[in-house]
Amino acid sequence: MASSHSSSPVPQSNSSDAFFKKEVDAMKRFHPVQSLPDVCPKEPTGNAGNPNNLHDSPSLVVDQQRWTIYHSKVNLPAVLNDPRLAKRESDFFTKTWGVDFVDTEVTPSFYLPQITKEHFALYQQEITPREKVNERCKNICTPKDTFDRTLLHTHDKSRTDLEQVPKIFMKPDFALEDSLTFNAVLPWSHFSTAGGKGNRDAASSKLLQEKLSHYLDIVEVNIAHQISLRSEAFFHAMTSQHELQDYLRKTSQAVKLLREKISKIDKVMCEGSLRVLRLSLTRNNCIKTYNKLKLMATVHQTQPTVQLLLSTSEYVGALDLIATTQEVLQQELQGIHSFRHLGSQLCELEKLIDKMMIAEFSTYARNDLNRPLEDDCQILEEERLISLVFGLLKQRKLNFYEIYGDEMINTAKNIIKQCVVNTVSQIEEIDTEVVVKLADQMRMMNFPQWFDLLKNIFSKFTIFLKRIKATLNTIRSVVFLVLDKNQKNRDLEDTLQKNSAKESMVDTEVAYLTHEGMFISDAFGDGEVPAGAADTASQRNASPNSEPCSSDSVSEPECTTDSSSSKEHTSSSTPGGVEMMISDDMKLTDLELVRLANNIQELLYNASDICHDRSVKFLMARAKDGFLEKLNSNEFVTLSRLMEGFILDTEQICGRKSMSLRGALQSQANRFVNRFHEERKTKLSLLLDNERWKQAEVPAEFQDLVDLVSDGRISLPEKKTIATEERKPAEFLIVEGQKYATVGTVLLLIRIILEYCQCVDNIPSITTDMLTRLSDLLKYFNSRSCQLVLGAGALQVVGLKTITTKNLALSSRCLQLIVHYIPIIRAHFEARLQPKQFSMLRHFDHITKDYHDHIAEISAKLVAIMDSLFDKLLSKYEVKAPVPSACFRNICKQMAKMHEAIYDLLPEEQTQMLFLRINASYKLHLKRQLAHLNVVNDGGPLNGLVTSDVAFYTGNLQALKGLNNLDLNMAEIWEQKR
Repeated sequence: MASSHSSSPVPQSNSSDAFFKKEVDAMKRFHPVQSLPDVCPKEPTGNAGNPNNLHDSPSLVVDQQRWTIYHSKVNLPAVLNDPRLAKRESDFFTKTWGVDFVDTEVTPSFYLPQITKEHFALYQQEITPREKVNERCKNICTPKDTFDRTLLHTHDKSRTDLEQVPKIFMKPDFALEDSLTFNAVLPWSHFSTAGGKGNRDAASSKLLQEKLSHYLDIVEVNIAHQISLRSEAFFHAMTSQHELQDYLRKTSQAVKLLREKISKIDKVMCEGSLRVLRLSLTRNNCIKTYNKLKLMATVHQTQPTVQLLLSTSEYVGALDLIATTQEVLQQELQGIHSFRHLGSQLCELEKLIDKMMIAEFSTYARNDLNRPLEDDCQILEEERLISLVFGLLKQRKLNFYEIYGDEMINTAKNIIKQCVVNTVSQIEEIDTEVVVKLADQMRMMNFPQWFDLLKNIFSKFTIFLKRIKATLNTIRSVVFLVLDKNQKNRDLEDTLQKNSAKESMVDTEVAYLTHEGMFISDAFGDGEVPAGAADTASQRNASPNSEPCSSDSVSEPECTTDSSSSKEHTSSSTPGGVEMMISDDMKLTDLELVRLANNIQELLYNASDICHDRSVKFLMARAKDGFLEKLNSNEFVTLSRLMEGFILDTEQICGRKSMSLRGALQSQANRFVNRFHEERKTKLSLLLDNERWKQAEVPAEFQDLVDLVSDGRISLPEKKTIATEERKPAEFLIVEGQKYATVGTVLLLIRIILEYCQCVDNIPSITTDMLTRLSDLLKYFNSRSCQLVLGAGALQVVGLKTITTKNLALSSRCLQLIVHYIPIIRAHFEARLQPKQFSMLRHFDHITKDYHDHIAEISAKLVAIMDSLFDKLLSKYEVKAPVPSACFRNICKQMAKMHEAIYDLLPEEQTQMLFLRINASYKLHLKRQLAHLNVVNDGGPLNGLVTSDVAFYTGNLQALKGLNNLDLNMAEIWEQKR
């Protein structure tokens, strides 16, 4: 048999040539049916004394999949009974010639040529590329082998045979007991013997029996075929049964031995260690129980501790202790029967603390605002205030500032009342028994007394506002600290979220290493420890301020109480430790905190409004009898400055304008302006009605007043008592080098105008009213002086006999003096007006135009006087001797009088202009008279007489002072020849 396996009709070669490679690949493509693996490993059959037996024997420790040489043996009957072989012979040769057949060398034929590899060289060159393509195709899609095709053919054939069997036999619920199934399989017609049909029925019954037999054969063949496909596993199981029994026996022995060894190991190595672990776990449980009892004892002392903290006004510490105790009750002591009512008691205690804090804050506000108003703006008990504010914020009592606002109103009333009482008690003239009402007592004061009282009230209010500002700033700083803490917490949460993965790993490792006993209980499946308690305990142990749990460790509430108390003590001792009082459980949103800060700032504005409103009521109470309207300008200016100073101080302290006191000041200022204007207008009217329009001497004080204005200072000079009487009055008023002859009314008018300007400086709020009133005053002077001089009203009012040219010239010069000061007054008011009020300056332009028109009318009046004189004298003029004629002598006399009257009053330029106009009128009348007399410029006797008279007129006129260079142009009196 060995020789038969060594011989083969297929050429064997180790060469890698392509020609033989194709045949080898064909052999490779045929895969014989693989036998199923052994169910159990094989038993060793070697000597028991072999040292390798222990190693190769079955063991639970050794890998059961390890392959040994014992796995390679086979069962010889299984090979001989292989059902896949058609015959028992190995191959063709042993079948034909027996088992003694051996291979012999075959003698080469003489008729066949020797074939070498060179004969196939061309074929190899052609077939090699195709072979490579074929190999690539086979790698992509491998074809089924021959055996698979055979199996598929056999399977198809068996399926075809099975399809001949009726489907009813294949049903899972096939049962002959069912009548329908029985009738379908064995119809009764095949068993009927009636009539002459017996032979045919017998034949049909026989046919049915053969058909069923055929069906049975088909099924048996298919069953045999399926069994033959699985025969290898069957034979293998049969052959391995004895080996499996041996293997199980040895395995049982190995298990028994292993159990003995494990029992010894348990007694020697594990029993003591496990006992130690159990004792350690018991110890840890005892420690937890002890700590739990200590925690319960601490919680039991919560109420007395809270009472103790409340007795010292430690509201924040009491609230923190209550919150911590509530948290412990809900987490670590949940379900404790003895504490079932403690939670509700703590809630009621928390409500009581809310009421106590509100009452305490109200008391603090009352004490802070009602303490003596000295020049001291220190905060009263700042630490106490901070503690109260933190407690109120913690309890979300965000309307506590309203208590402070109500107390501010009451305090402001008391301040005024107390100031009035103190002032009245110091005035002996006021009998408090007769005059009972406080307002009536106040009205009995004179201006200096009342002014000192108002000044005292304003100073008290200023200190009052400064204290309020300091207190409210402290409250706002606490609110901003909480807001800043919230922002820092959010930033910290964002940072922790970004690094959560890394930090969570570190925290897990630290908790595992530092948490005593927890990993042991986890290893033993300790289900008695609640998850929440374990988490809470891990948080306490993992915190940097706590120590590992031990029998001497303190419980969490004790630590919390001590820490909160220490924080309170720190904040009380140092204001810088305020931020330590901020706890993380202040669940206030940023919007709420910002709104609260704005409300506190608005409360400061309300304090300013309250002080202003009370001051206005005080002013109105004194102004009922017209007291303020009767003040003179100096007193009202003093009062106005005091009120303006107080308004500016409150604006600087509170940062916002309050309009009530400013409005009251404006109202009183309007009344003052009306009275001020009426007094000056009445005074001016009386002066004008008594003015005789004669040149007045100018006192030195008026000259000083004008000099101040020339220097750019529009103000009244201070009264001087020394060296004032030694200076004599001047004849003229010198203004910027020019002489002004004035009347006494104009001097006083200039002073009145400066009083208006100075009043505007002292009370800026009345600038527009003063401008209007001053414009009215200037218009009144212009119109009234026109009525008295040009209109000759002075004849009836003063009793003048006539209005002389000197009166007219003096009036013109006075008007010119006022016109000189109008631009200065305009600039003064313009600097104090708002840009939108500049339109009011047009009043000065209208006044200037009116004054210039008035001056022009006076000049025209002077010319008209001489014109009527010329008309009267020249109408009677006759050209005859003697020369100069009486008419011309009279004219020159009147001209000299005119010059004498106006020369000292008007400037030289205005005098020359006036006489040029008079000369023009003279020439017009003379020309008309000469034309009437038919006197022409022909060089005749009449012409000579006229020339002589004209020469006399010209000589006299040019001889007057200041008129020597006057161009008279007397040639115009003659008619021009055409």
